[in-house]
Parts: sequence; C-alpha cells; structure tokens
Amino acid sequence: MRLRKAIFLHALIVIALTATLWSPQGAWSADFSLPAFRLHWDEPSAPEQVSSVLKIVFVLTVISIAPSILLLMTCFTRIAVVLSFLRTAMGTQQAPPNQVIVGLALFLTFSIMWPVWQEIHREAVVPLQNQAIDADTFVQRAVDPLKAFMMKQTRLRDLKLFVSLTQQEKPQNPKDVPLAALVPAFVISELKTAFQIGFLLYIPFLVLDMVVASVLLSMGMMMLPPVMISLPFKLMLFVLVDGWNLLIGSLVKSFS
Repeated sequence: MRLRKAIFLHALIVIALTATLWSPQGAWSADFSLPAFRLHWDEPSAPEQVSSVLKIVFVLTVISIAPSILLLMTCFTRIAVVLSFLRTAMGTQQAPPNQVIVGLALFLTFSIMWPVWQEIHREAVVPLQNQAIDADTFVQRAVDPLKAFMMKQTRLRDLKLFVSLTQQEKPQNPKDVPLAALVPAFVISELKTAFQIGFLLYIPFLVLDMVVASVLLSMGMMMLPPVMISLPFKLMLFVLVDGWNLLIGSLVKSFS
C-alpha cells in the first residue's frame, strides 16, 4: 500500500509540474517560450541570383561524386586491390591496416595521375578562370585527358562489350567513346590486371607455405598450423628482397 501511494503521489507531482510549465498562464511559461519560425520563398529578382544558385548546386554535386570519380576513373582501383592481395597472401590479417592501404593507394594515385591533372589544369581550368571558354567547353577539355588515360589501360574486348551494351553507333575515334561505356570497361580491365598481379604475388608465399607444411608433416606435427610457422619466414623473405620497393615500382611502371 505504501508503494502504491508513493507512485500515485509521484505521478500527481509530475502532472502538476507539466501543467504549470506548459500552461499559458503558468508562472514558468515565459521562460520556455519558443521563438516564431517562418519559411518564406522569395522570387529571384535578377538572373544572376538563379545563376549563383545553380553554381552552388553544381559544386555540391561534384563534391558528392568526387569519391566515385577518384575510384573509377583513376589508377586507385588497381593499386588498392593489389595491396589487399599482398596482405592476404602474406597472411598478416590486418597488417598493414585498411587506413594505411587506402592512404598509400591515394598518394600513389596522385603521383601517377599528376601529369593528367596538370593537363586538365592547363587546358581547362586556366582558360575557364580567364573566361576564355564556356562551361561546356570546360567539361569537354577536362574529360578528354581522363578518357585518354583510361583508353590506354582498357582492353579492346572489354570496351567492345560495353559499347555494344550502350546500343550506340560504333565510335570512329577514341574521343567519340562515351563515358557510359568507357568507365565500366576501364574498371573491369583494371580488376583483371590487379587479379593477374595478385596471382603472381601469391606464388612465392604459396610455395613457402607448402614447404613449411611438408616439413611439419614429416616431423609429425600435424596439429600445429603451418601458417603460424610460415608467417615469420614470409616477412623475412619479403623484407630481404625489398618487396615494398619492387611492388610499388612495378605498380607505377605498369601505368606507363
């Protein structure tokens, strides 16, 4: 009975306080008054206002799709996949971590794509800043260097596949290839190249695993995981042959 009375009394106190705070005549109502808020839409008084709004929307759109452009239209895909294959082949679990792999892939991408960025800046950005070209010409000049880079790394078979899927006329020259066909063809070509490099990376580590497993089996240590024993030898082999230098150098040269 005492518990029920306490709960009932507590409920009455809460109801009374709530009614006092939210009552228009309450003593505390002035302290909790909310400011008025109105949403008003003004018609543009000049064409410049509409142009400024469109520019802001365009910039925000470009910023939102910039990661996709970086991933799919540059060499980032091949580098990131190869580094992931290397970590898996060595069996080091999360070493190096994903942040290090992505950061290294980004800096290598900037280094490899630097000539392309310079050409875009020289042929598209500078004339636009000097008001020598319009927006359509700027987009065309900015896309052409990227298309030239992707065409060099894209296999003809993959390009034919996606050109046929777009159901458009056969392009007469590389500049006529639409981005809707070139970008996916470039991506699967990069994935195929990355898988080929990953296969070559797996071979020496796989041989080392087989040797360690054979030695352990001959010694009767069947319950001991071979990966645990082979990991130090993999690390030692990779360091002795200066594996990072060889791998990064080969990746950079593969785009030349």
